[in-house]
Amino acid sequence: MKKYLLILLMALSGFVAKACPVCDKQQPKVLQGITHGAGPQSQWDYVIISFAVVIVVITLFYSVKWLFRPDEKAQDHIKQIIINGE
Repeated sequence: MKKYLLILLMALSGFVAKACPVCDKQQPKVLQGITHGAGPQSQWDYVIISFAVVIVVITLFYSVKWLFRPDEKAQDHIKQIIINGE
């Protein structure tokens, strides 16, 4: 139980993190208060980050999907060898 509480606490602690005042002034309005460091240098930075977010979301979706429903039904799949003990 303690392990799950610790994991939950760690996951939720990221939502309350704030940027420092110096970094907050360097960011555009959209990112103020949530990121550190220098702000985006050009509009291409937003395009690159958008594509990266799309790739991460797709990867997360398929990772969770195939974790719960692997759909490996072939009789010669290695899973069947392990399950059947052949």
